[in-house]
Amino acid sequence: MRSLVRWLLAAAMIFAGIAHLTFARRDFQAQVPDALVEHGPLDRDAVVVASGVVEAAFGIALVALPRERRRIGAALAAFYVAIFPGNIDQWRKSRSAFGLDTDRKRLSRLFFQPLLVAAAWWSTR
Repeated sequence: MRSLVRWLLAAAMIFAGIAHLTFARRDFQAQVPDALVEHGPLDRDAVVVASGVVEAAFGIALVALPRERRRIGAALAAFYVAIFPGNIDQWRKSRSAFGLDTDRKRLSRLFFQPLLVAAAWWSTR
């Protein structure tokens, strides 16, 4: 079961990374917190591109580096925690993207992030 979850996470991360870089690039910009671009050196698009590269790398690493599985899982769990403020900002600012076009949908999505953290941790132990 752990292997199945790890492979599903890997596929999801590779897909998300590709989406960041191509067809969903604009939607992902809705998740970039204002504070990050107001006080940082990157604009929204650069943040989306960088996170897309990181997500694809996580996906590949989950399956290609079995000896580093525990470290990759811990880093992926931390990554999910690190991007959570973007999801909160999307909800707080009522930014529609990915079909999340109501506050209720955006809020309900927030409760899935801890499941991703747990899945990344559990599947790599």
